[in-house]
Amino acid sequence: MLSKNLQWAAPAVLLGTLVITAGCGSSGDSTLSGASGDDSAKTVAAAPDHAHGGWWCVEHGIPEEECSMCSAKAASSFKEKGDWCEEHNRAESQCFKCDPSRAEKFAKLYTAKFGHSPPEPTE
Repeated sequence: MLSKNLQWAAPAVLLGTLVITAGCGSSGDSTLSGASGDDSAKTVAAAPDHAHGGWWCVEHGIPEEECSMCSAKAASSFKEKGDWCEEHNRAESQCFKCDPSRAEKFAKLYTAKFGHSPPEPTE
């Protein structure tokens, strides 16, 4: 009887370990805090459902490494180029609030990569 119970223990422990170690997938460059030196910058901690490390930023509808709202490195680069929307604290070229048609460019990238339309941005 004990050996039957033990045969389920190993898979359960393995599954639990995988769930715990999977975590957020953060690449370490996922916060705007300190990117511009102003206190209005958001941090990823404010959006706990947003997992970083994948190709697509579901929250903002942009490839993750280009997302000026999640990557301090990307934000800094856009600011240096003068491509910045002060009103919405993001790259002007990524400000779908000022011009919703800008999202089309990024949706086309997603569709080319995955063969279907991207999920709607959550923000």
